[in-house]
Amino acid sequence: MMDRVQFTMMGTTVCLMLTLHFSIQLVSQHYMSWKKAKEQKAIVIIVLMAPLYAIDSYVGLLDIRGSETFFTFLDSIKECYEALVMAKFLGLMYTYLNISISKNIVPDEIKGREIHHSFPMTLFQPHTVRLDHKNLKLLKDWTWQFVVIRPVCSVLMIALQLLDLYPGWLSTIFTFILNVSVSLALYSLVIFYHVFAKELAPHKPLAKFLCVKGIVFFCFWQGILLDILVAIGVIKSNHFWLDVEHLQGALQNILVIVEMVFFSLFMQYAYTAEPYRTGSVSISEKNEKKKE
Repeated sequence: MMDRVQFTMMGTTVCLMLTLHFSIQLVSQHYMSWKKAKEQKAIVIIVLMAPLYAIDSYVGLLDIRGSETFFTFLDSIKECYEALVMAKFLGLMYTYLNISISKNIVPDEIKGREIHHSFPMTLFQPHTVRLDHKNLKLLKDWTWQFVVIRPVCSVLMIALQLLDLYPGWLSTIFTFILNVSVSLALYSLVIFYHVFAKELAPHKPLAKFLCVKGIVFFCFWQGILLDILVAIGVIKSNHFWLDVEHLQGALQNILVIVEMVFFSLFMQYAYTAEPYRTGSVSISEKNEKKKE
């Protein structure tokens, strides 16, 4: 009869294999219908988010008693890729809208559209502003700041840990900075979706966005919840094979591995290759493909 360790490892291994299967299957479908390289490159990077999270958590589970620096390194890989995914997701939306992400030129038919900000952003921005090239650039910058801040913080955290210069208060500061940064990036994507919801409707933008936001928020909030449950004694080490010190990390890794199975399935709907299988490709798209 299997003990708890063997059962857990077998279950997470099966979940990891399922995530890899669904993700590789979807990526293969896109490569077999490679018609719009710019769009599909971004889609492939986004789709690979689920297996990367699963692999990262599986490695962490295999070496759950590893050093703090090792786990910081694992988290950094995952979260730096998360930053890349946000950048590619925004680029994908720009491509759908046929707007240059570098020039931020707003088409005349949507110029002047209202952008409604929510609290706490209303502390820094008017509640309602009109869409123009400056406000469009601001939304892009709010997303891109995370793409820069995340890897910089990762390098600093790993370096300080290796130098044994990483006190608890500094860890709290890094956590605060990163949480504010990722929240601002996700907020800008939500605003972007609401502003262009009509134009993006044929591309299932909500489903695409929920894949990205869901993975980020599931991992973050369940980590907070597990911390609280361990702290108040609801989850105890005698329920598992680990001491309390490593319990929260192990449970987080197990939950992430299981959740990525469902996200990889959801991505098959949100990022389906079906639109690229049917219909002809325009001359401009063929030229774009040759350039890339």
